[in-house]
Amino acid sequence: MIKRARYLLWLLLISCSLLQPASLPAKDSEEPDIVVHLSKSKGSVYHLLNMVSEQSGYMFIYDSQLFDNDKVVKISAGKYSLTEAVHLITGDNRLEIRIVGDHILIYIPEPVVVSAPVEKATSDNPYFTLSGSLKDRATGEPVVYGSIGVRDMSYGTVANQNGDFKLILPDSLRHAIIKFSQIGYISREIDASLLSGQNIVFYMDQRVIPLQEVVVRVVDPLRTIREMMSRRAHNYSRDPVYLTTFFREGIEYKKNINLVEAVLLAYKTGYQSSIYNEQLKLLKMHRAYNNEEKDTLITRIKSSLNSCLLLDVVKNPPDFLLSDYSGQYKFSHSDITTIDDRRVYVISFEQNELVFDPLYKGKLYIDAENYALVMARFEINPLYVRKKADDLVLKRGKNLEVTPENVVYEVSYKPFNGTYYINHIRGDLNFKIRKKNKLFSSNLHVWFEMVNCKIDTLDVRRFLNNDKLPTRDVFSETSFVYDKDFWEHFNVILPEDKLRDLVQKYDFGPSTKK
Repeated sequence: MIKRARYLLWLLLISCSLLQPASLPAKDSEEPDIVVHLSKSKGSVYHLLNMVSEQSGYMFIYDSQLFDNDKVVKISAGKYSLTEAVHLITGDNRLEIRIVGDHILIYIPEPVVVSAPVEKATSDNPYFTLSGSLKDRATGEPVVYGSIGVRDMSYGTVANQNGDFKLILPDSLRHAIIKFSQIGYISREIDASLLSGQNIVFYMDQRVIPLQEVVVRVVDPLRTIREMMSRRAHNYSRDPVYLTTFFREGIEYKKNINLVEAVLLAYKTGYQSSIYNEQLKLLKMHRAYNNEEKDTLITRIKSSLNSCLLLDVVKNPPDFLLSDYSGQYKFSHSDITTIDDRRVYVISFEQNELVFDPLYKGKLYIDAENYALVMARFEINPLYVRKKADDLVLKRGKNLEVTPENVVYEVSYKPFNGTYYINHIRGDLNFKIRKKNKLFSSNLHVWFEMVNCKIDTLDVRRFLNNDKLPTRDVFSETSFVYDKDFWEHFNVILPEDKLRDLVQKYDFGPSTKK
């Protein structure tokens, strides 16, 4: 009963193109003395540029709006300089190239305008923006939740479900190295100056692990999890830190979409301290919604802010990470992958067939060298998730039946100065909604996510009582004053297509929410 009570308590509370380079010395010039030999070919612009890249050893970078990557063209056989090859393949003789390190930047030079000297403009907020999308080079599919950040610094964000991203940085970092990474992919690094002011598509390559290594290496899954838990003191922070985070939550029901976005300052305590000592402070907030249906849904899900704190599974371990509950689960070492060129064990788990309570199933990604947990993806067992409606739903209309269909969570961590911190948290809850005495039901999708955009470790103090944001309340009901200059220089998770349309089309409601 004690084990079951702990589990229930935990559950109750949770509610650009880059082409493969050869090794080259760093260069910075308009065009090196390189000639490529192209055969008579027909293919997409992307495919043909890839041929040039493989011969030259350089990765191409270009604004995705310069030309159509998927356009099919024919080229004649011959010897070409890099500029000639780009002109031939793209069909645009305006394009020029510049070599920086191992990359070829394709661009259209700005026209020179002769005018009288003017005083250089100044800005109180000198920032620049990097934007683009991450795609799998082999499949063309988005690299979902890929991490984008400044190497050896605490600034960062993640790509959305379309692979799109935007990173806003201080002007002092214009020549910093930007790093792109995701589980299972080869990490990429590039100078920020090549990306500023463009919308780049990055094609990332999957990291292939030799089959014999997967087969030969013997990994004890339970021992690996125990080792991960025992090394928390070494891998994760013991001291409080500030995290500047971007948070958003949404409800999709029929044609209705409700979206809330906010910038929060999180006071995060060390891994050994209770989550009840952690605090959130609201910096900015806005809301967008469209209510096109005549009938409105009166359902609220348990606080997603508190869920984000509880889903720090290193700090607040769920039962599948605790040795006392290991008999309720089956564990297996199911794969080996990588992140940031480091080997990662993949530990799969699911509840024992003789256990009929709604427990979890999922995968843990644990660094093979230091045993840090870098990612966890898990869900309530779909066979029993319907039993958890009362634990997940805070309030509903009296004539509504709310039935959970699936509840999925993802949590990732990233290192900074040798210590791992929360990187990204996402929860997706799907329900069936049926009015009593009605035959048909409708789908309800509730989701929330939080991304760590900046880490501060100096002069970290608890917030004053007046600054603390209640984490157990329904966040969408929080009072706020709308600021038309909402984002300023804060980093965000870009809205997906349908959410972008919502934000652009609809107002943000009254200035203050009652």
